[in-house]
Order: sequence, then C-alpha cells, then structure tokens
Amino acid sequence: MLYHIFSPLKETLIGANVFQYITFRSAGAMMTALLVSFCLAPPVIRWLAARQRNGQPIRADGPNTHLLTKMGTPTMGGLLLLAALMFSTLLWANLTNAYIWCALAATAGFGALGFTDDYRKLTSGTSRGLTGRMRLGLGALLALALVWYMNDLFAPALTSKLALPFVKSWMIDLGAPLFLLLGVLVVVGSANGVNLTDGLDGLAIGPAMIAAASFGIIAYLVGHRAFADYLQIHYVAGTGELAVFAAALIGAGLGFLWFNAPPAMVFMGDTGALALGAALGTMAIATKHELVLAIIGGLFVLETLSVIVQVVSFKLTGRRVFAMAPLHHHFEQRGWAEPTIVIRFWIIAVVLALIGLATLKLR
Repeated sequence: MLYHIFSPLKETLIGANVFQYITFRSAGAMMTALLVSFCLAPPVIRWLAARQRNGQPIRADGPNTHLLTKMGTPTMGGLLLLAALMFSTLLWANLTNAYIWCALAATAGFGALGFTDDYRKLTSGTSRGLTGRMRLGLGALLALALVWYMNDLFAPALTSKLALPFVKSWMIDLGAPLFLLLGVLVVVGSANGVNLTDGLDGLAIGPAMIAAASFGIIAYLVGHRAFADYLQIHYVAGTGELAVFAAALIGAGLGFLWFNAPPAMVFMGDTGALALGAALGTMAIATKHELVLAIIGGLFVLETLSVIVQVVSFKLTGRRVFAMAPLHHHFEQRGWAEPTIVIRFWIIAVVLALIGLATLKLR
C-alpha cells in the first residue's frame, strides 16, 4: 500500500523515492510485523486462553513431562503470527506483484486448513483433528491450484523447468504434469514438515525464520537481473518482491517467539505451522529453488523422515527405530533438556541454511 502511495510522489516529495527500494521496504515490513506482534499478542493470548479452558490437547503417547508442563497452554497462536505477517506484507509490498499474492494465498489457505484442524482438536478435546488423508488431500488441492497458476507466471524458458543446485544454467524440463506434481510435493511436504517440527517451545519458529531469511536473500538475487547474471543463476522477473514477504515473516516470527519461548505462553498450532511451511514452499517454487529448500529446510526433512522411518519399521518388523518420533521427541526420551534440543536444532538449521546459500555461488 505504501509503495503505491509514495512511488508516484518520488519527483515531488523528498524521500518518497526510497519506497521503490525493496531493501527499504523489507526493513519496514520486518519492523512493522514485529511491532504488530507485540501489540496484538497480549490481548490475543488472553482471548485464546479464555476460550480454551484446557488449552491444546496433549498427545497421550507423548513425553510424560508434556502432560505436566504444557497442559493448559492455549493454541492457535498462529492467528497472531499470520495477522502480523499479512498486515505488514499488504502495507509494504508492491500489490501488483503476482508472486506476493501467491505467497499470501498459500499462507491464508494452509492457515485456514490448520485452523480447521486445531478447532476440531479443541472441540473434541483430543489430539486428533482432521484425518491425515483429509488434511493431505485438501492441502494437495490448494497446492495444485497455486502451482498451476505460478507455472503460468514464469517466462517460457522457465515454465515447467527444474533447476539443479551447483549447476549454472542447465535445467530439467519436467513437462507440466511432473512439474505440478513436484510443486504439490514441495508445498505440502514443507507445510507438514514444519508442522511435525512444531513439538517443543520455540523449535519450529526458529528454523522457519532462518529459512525465510535465506529465501528472502535468494528471492532478491534471483529477481535482480545484474545479481542473477553475476552469480550465473536463472533470473525470474518479479520474485525480488518476495524479499518483503520474507522480511515480514521474520518480523512476525520474532514477535511470536517472544511469547513462544520456553515456557511458552501460546502454541502456534497447525494454524501457524502449516501456513509457514506452505509459505516457504511457495517461495522455493517461485524462485526456482525447489531442491535448495530440501537443504535449507533440511531440519524439517529430517523430522519428517524420522516419522516415516518409524512407521514403516514398526509395520514391517514390529520394532521402532527411534525412542519416539518425530526426532526431537527421541532426544527428549534420551534425556536431553528441551532448551538443549531447541538450541541445537537451531544451530543445525543455521548450518543447513549456509550450505543452501552456498549453492548460489558454487556452480
């Protein structure tokens, strides 16, 4: 909104030209989202707590300490996170940019799906919300519509193409059907990966912000012709604006983390986790860095794989590979303190992000 107000005034109003710079608007978006989070959080948390007498239903088969330390903590804090993210993006982004609307649509759509899941858990008083098939099916439909639309936004040379990390310009032409399938897997997989990681106070939001910062950098470079040519990466016109969205996500995440840090005053729930994961997946597809997301978001991949391995192993052999899945619960059962797990997983997320960003230069 501010971009559209001040850009036409750049010749007549001193300082109005700064609103044309993505870097300036990204900084503004981050600070705005942070301030909105701080202002909204206390009343929103009180409102959630008043309507959730028993808080988020805790897994009966989860760590015993959770029944003592987390019982009564309200969930659906993702509403706070998404409100700050979307308000800040609408305020600072160029609203004629189609990729911005794709990111907002993914965030809102998967946020609504997560909200439905959270609501069913609360009303039933159990940790069971939507069935796994229903959640995956609805998520796949949302992702399919989104990826279909984005594929039409790309220049002909990029349509249905898959870029490879560490490779300069050569891309694999998947064809529309396979590219759509890949896109659905990226968005739905990312959404559920973040959701599975969201099991300890502050665990999911930290790596999500790290991944958002990484893709904010990637979006800015991919969307800037000079930088893209210098780094010998593919240029995708318009994606630079996603840096504003990524910055807003970081600001909203920092504000949420203030209240989600151990001991958490509120949980993001599926409302926030599914939305954040879908937003990251959307940025990866828009910037043609789908495979790099598997590196930068490697922590989410590990958490997801731990669940898959655990289920497959138990069904085939009757034995469990991990003491408990997802992976963070395994380390809890091995005696690691919750803050230790969270901080060490954050360190892993930083290292993976640096490796992912290194692919921009190592080609």
